Amino acid sequence: MSNPSFTQGIQYFNPTWPNFDTLGKHPAVPEGATAIADVMSDAAAYQTLLAADALRYLTLQVTGAKASGHPGGYASSADIHAALMLLGHKNMVTEVGHHAPGFYSAMFLDRSLEKMGIHTVDDMRARFREKHGLLGHLSGAIPGLLAPAGPLGQGQHFAMAGAYLHRDKLFPVTIGDGGMGEPYILNSMLHFNTAFPDITNFLPILIWNGYSQEHHSMCSLWTDERMTSYWHGHGFKEVILINAKDYDDAGQEGEYVDSTRFSHAARMAFGKAVLQATHKAAQLALNGTFTALIIKQIKGAGVHVHGAKSHNLYAGDTLDKPHMIEALKTRALAPEAWALVRDNLTRAGGGSAVNTAVTEHELPLADISGLPMQNFAVGESHVPATAFGALVAYVGQKDTKFIVTNADGNEASAMKNINDALKIRHPTVDPLYNQVPNGRVYEPLNEDACAGLAAGIALFGGRSVWLSYESFAINGWPIVQTVAQAMAELRRKTPSMVSMFTAGALEQGRNGWTHQRPEIEGHFAAMMKNGNSFLLYPADANMIQAALISASQLSPQKRRCRCTPRPRKPKPPSRTAPPRCMKARGVIKPSCWPPPATWYFCPCLRPKMSWKQQALKCASWRLSTHASSIAPAMWLGILCRNPTTAL
Repeated sequence: MSNPSFTQGIQYFNPTWPNFDTLGKHPAVPEGATAIADVMSDAAAYQTLLAADALRYLTLQVTGAKASGHPGGYASSADIHAALMLLGHKNMVTEVGHHAPGFYSAMFLDRSLEKMGIHTVDDMRARFREKHGLLGHLSGAIPGLLAPAGPLGQGQHFAMAGAYLHRDKLFPVTIGDGGMGEPYILNSMLHFNTAFPDITNFLPILIWNGYSQEHHSMCSLWTDERMTSYWHGHGFKEVILINAKDYDDAGQEGEYVDSTRFSHAARMAFGKAVLQATHKAAQLALNGTFTALIIKQIKGAGVHVHGAKSHNLYAGDTLDKPHMIEALKTRALAPEAWALVRDNLTRAGGGSAVNTAVTEHELPLADISGLPMQNFAVGESHVPATAFGALVAYVGQKDTKFIVTNADGNEASAMKNINDALKIRHPTVDPLYNQVPNGRVYEPLNEDACAGLAAGIALFGGRSVWLSYESFAINGWPIVQTVAQAMAELRRKTPSMVSMFTAGALEQGRNGWTHQRPEIEGHFAAMMKNGNSFLLYPADANMIQAALISASQLSPQKRRCRCTPRPRKPKPPSRTAPPRCMKARGVIKPSCWPPPATWYFCPCLRPKMSWKQQALKCASWRLSTHASSIAPAMWLGILCRNPTTAL
């Protein structure tokens, strides 16, 4: 047959595999179907292996085109990624940003990348690792992909958020054994399963290849029994492990082997095992069993080199070098095989991921209009946190999917009214602590778990709020940074990612230096350069209500991140309820001038300027609220965006 047009740019082709005329005669995903028709058939295993090798080939050639990128880690996961896609499970995320070239290859083969003008392999090669193209680490802005991946230890949060919002779909998440050492990955899943034991439709998949970036992984000497016990110890009821070594007939040394070096018969046996184990794990997860899947195969399986040396390409790993040519020629497929793989991956899941993934559409949201803002009189003492809590409770009563997370406790931060209304989600029923199994206040003592679930829900289109101490928020802040940046580049709207912190990091002297973590202020300042992150320091109970209304009432917004540090002790309001324009947008407009003396503008401007001079010197600016009575050292108010340089 003539080469399919999308293969333009593929450098090498091979003859068809043995038995292609029978096992490759018809697509394993029939026309009109959404998944492999018969997972037990030889044809299904055969075509899964073809898809896996297609993904390996594209991953290596695309990275080789720039002598840059990361082919090795993904290569050991290609078999299981292919199986998941052919089983119709395309709502897939990863904890491993270095697997980006493989995920891009999958989106190319299922035609999702056509949305961004990538129609051929030549197009893909040209756009890889280029601005406005396919960046070196995953971006949720890429058609068909659900979430970003860069910092290790975050992907599981997106999978759990997806499972929470969409109970009828599976959310697989691949996790590397190098990244498994990140302290919170299994811990956060254990917390989630304790609080939400009925939500099991996310599937962690450990890619156990024995290596991290530059050396053996720290669990490379573990036995299969120790690894499965480790996962069982974190609450998993079913742990399914496929070890490529069990199928090796090529005499490979060591505990980690390459399945692409097996004989054709052994590869078929391995392919069947992977497909059937993946199908079993998916069905268990979708039907209420907390399940993990592990594939043990050497890093770099099927590409140019094994082990940590396959992690990334170096300057000498260009497509004209003998070792790259040999690897590509070995992995090359026939034109007929490429056409078959594309047919299968395009049909699976009901169509291209760009049309079917849950994040390709805005999530319908409950109506929360009419937020009951209280207008506290000037001079009366009211706790801002409690006023904030009343609005949060109202949102939760209107939106049954709304989640509140707090590792340090709402009651200690004067927000017991949230717990009273929404209840703490906990398996132990105790009215004294507002604990019930179906509550919507998630309170594991883990800032990463709290920030991760709240941020993931916001990114996937739901409403949430993360509450913490500013002193400890730094422990959960990394995923908020990731999500805020991702929101800035999404092709759809989401609700704001809202966080609110008590106990300012610079006012904790009496608690000791362990509670003084002011570095988060630097993170705030850096994030606000994104243009979609806004930091508000409300001075009193009236202003904090306006801050929350600004973040919540306009949802879905244009992908914003809002952080509101605020006091938890009574403060007399400095003015009545903020003017209408502030309620609507959190923005001071000329009609609102002059602002009260306790509202400060961006401290990067000249400190001796009047408020009006400061405002006029900003090309684009947002409300900054801060009362000097909160804490003398807490100087960072909120920011004016894009201040002019001629100050």
